[in-house]
Amino acid sequence: MRKILFGVIITIIVLFTFRYCEDKREDRAILQENSALIQEQIKKVGKLIVTEGHFSEVFNYRNSKEVFGEYFTSEKKALVVVNAEVTIAYDLSKIEFEVDDANKTLTILSIPEEEMKIHPDLEYYDIHSDFFNPFEAKDYNNIKNIVKATLEKKLEASDFKANAKNRLISELSKFYILTNSLGWTLKYNEDLVSTVDALESLKL
Repeated sequence: MRKILFGVIITIIVLFTFRYCEDKREDRAILQENSALIQEQIKKVGKLIVTEGHFSEVFNYRNSKEVFGEYFTSEKKALVVVNAEVTIAYDLSKIEFEVDDANKTLTILSIPEEEMKIHPDLEYYDIHSDFFNPFEAKDYNNIKNIVKATLEKKLEASDFKANAKNRLISELSKFYILTNSLGWTLKYNEDLVSTVDALESLKL
C-alpha cells in the first residue's frame, strides 16, 4: 500500500513539474513574441509628416549700389510674390528605444528633432535695374534666402510647431495603446506613461 501511495505521489510531482515547465515555456514564448511585435511596430514607422501648411507673402526687394562714390546711387528692385509649401516631419525610424523583456517595459530614450522644410515658389514682377547695377543670378539667390529666413521667423512665432508636436503625440499614443494591450509598461526616459494624456506633459 505504501509503495502504491508513494508511486502516486511521485507521479503527481512529475506531472506538476512537467506542467510547470510547459507553462514557463509558454510564458517565455509569449514574452518573446510580444517583444518582437513591439520592436517590429516601431521599426515599421517611417518618416511622419505631421503638419503641412501653405503661406503666401509679397516682398519688396531693393538693392542700392554707390557709383562714383556717394555722388551717384544705382538701385535695383523687384516685387516678389511668394507661395510656399511648408512641412514639418519626424523621422520616427530613428527613435532610440530599449525593450526590457524581464520587466515588460518599453522605454523610449530619444525622439529625433523635427525636420522643417520650406519650398518657396517665387514669381517676380516689376523688376527694375540699370547698367551699373543689373539683376544677376546672385540676386535671385539672395531673394530666395531672405524669403526662407523671413518665413522661418514667422513660423517660429506661430503655433505651427506646436500643432506638429500635438500630431506627434497623437502618433506616439499608438505605442502606449500597443504596450498597454500586451500588459507592458511604456516609459519616456525616466517618466512613466500611464495614460495617453500623460504624453502631453512630457518634454519631447
